[in-house]
Amino acid sequence: MKHLISVQDLSPQQTFTILDTARELDRVSDAGAKLLPTLRGRTVVNLFYEDSTRTRLSFERAAKRLSADVVTFSAKGSSVSKGESLKDTALTLGAMGADMIVIRHSSPGAAHRLAHAGWLDTRVLNAGDGKHEHPTQALGDAFTIRAHLRPEAINFNGLTVGIVGDVLHSRVARSNIFLLASLGARVIVIGPPTLLPVGIESWPCTVNYSLDEPLPDLDVIMMLRVQQERMSGSFFPSEPEYTRAFGLNRSRAQRLPAHAIVMHPGPMNRGVEITAEVADSTQSVIAEQVSNGMKVRMAVMYLLIGGDQSVA
Repeated sequence: MKHLISVQDLSPQQTFTILDTARELDRVSDAGAKLLPTLRGRTVVNLFYEDSTRTRLSFERAAKRLSADVVTFSAKGSSVSKGESLKDTALTLGAMGADMIVIRHSSPGAAHRLAHAGWLDTRVLNAGDGKHEHPTQALGDAFTIRAHLRPEAINFNGLTVGIVGDVLHSRVARSNIFLLASLGARVIVIGPPTLLPVGIESWPCTVNYSLDEPLPDLDVIMMLRVQQERMSGSFFPSEPEYTRAFGLNRSRAQRLPAHAIVMHPGPMNRGVEITAEVADSTQSVIAEQVSNGMKVRMAVMYLLIGGDQSVA
């Protein structure tokens, strides 16, 4: 694999190679090596057609920790705003000598097209393409789950993960469903029918329209933001009603097993899908998800353009 476009391109062995590499890079960093020379002389371009805070900063920081030269390109204020196509932008970046392009785009399939259209010969890493996928977020979440619940395991057999909320518009949910299921976890998708994709019955998960019923069985609960900016119309009666039915509050969190962890890919709408009390509780690993996301992004960059290519 020359690129990372989808978690469905990864075998379980490749996934655990990435997670093991992330853990080793983290160990080296903890030993005092804040900057690693792995990608010295390489150029990583962050090509972001959508607004982003966590993901963009995480990729920038990951590349810099590996000593790469980093160029961050935002569609706003660039030639894209003047009508330049993805192809012409790619040709420009290729001429600049980019070794890797990290792309976030509003259109599903944009990362795949950039990687396989034959416009340039460089590695492509998908940082989110429309409602399709966000592979490094799912890898970071798998890293977090492994650290808390399966530190030495080579699979997630026996774990039950609940993903709650707006799955319809969530590329993070799609990537997590396919990745975690491939590692052996049982995935339960929870939400109103209007916020679940058509055909989800064919995905490697089960569907539940009630949040309260599966709570005692969950080892992991992952709350999703309602992405109203992607909605054109009404998907549920009102925000308070959605919160009553699918919001994670203290009462519901207390019904989780004692070892269960609470996750959220961010950004959070506190008071809607999760209360501030739960988000800041000892069960919450939301802050860890951010730091672990950077670790796996370092690992993917290292494996694709700096290290052992066998995972790629």
